[in-house]
Amino acid sequence: MEFIVEKVGMSRTVSVPSTPVTLLKVKDAKVVEVKDGKALVAYSDGKKFNKAIEGMQKKYNLSKEFNRFAEIEVANTEAGDLDVSALDAGVKVKVTFKSKGRGFSGVIKRHGFAGGPGAHGSRFHRAPGSIGNCEWPGRVQPGQKMPGHYGNETKTVKNEILSFDAETGIIVVKGSVPGANGALGRVRIAK
Repeated sequence: MEFIVEKVGMSRTVSVPSTPVTLLKVKDAKVVEVKDGKALVAYSDGKKFNKAIEGMQKKYNLSKEFNRFAEIEVANTEAGDLDVSALDAGVKVKVTFKSKGRGFSGVIKRHGFAGGPGAHGSRFHRAPGSIGNCEWPGRVQPGQKMPGHYGNETKTVKNEILSFDAETGIIVVKGSVPGANGALGRVRIAK
């Protein structure tokens, strides 16, 4: 079973020792169609929508707030509100988000290179250093760690649910989750 969630942020438990936790809010979603164990779910992400989405809203008799659609595995057997009964304390889940994008980054930030001395005159501070070789094989090897695009990748982590509040839809997950606050992702019950 999967759920579409929004990352609220991080906190910690009030216990000794305290545990770092991430707060995830289950998006209000409606199951509009169920077939072959998968369901078409409508939810809101606050963004504008186009004529194609308006047509889907009309087809499934939805209000304007439901402006996004996703195909996920759910516990529901028929259309209606999303069944969240599987979210209990102690359940292991896989959480998938896009990591924070860091744009074009150098090797120190991207791969953790040490860099050169920071003093005057060294002329080698944050550069990658030598990347090739002189005689054999006389070329740069494939897979060489170089500067480039860093972040904005889909990441999945395994966590445990510490608590779930059905009224507010807040899941308290043990540990950290990739992605920025306010980002949309998915929570899948681990098998």
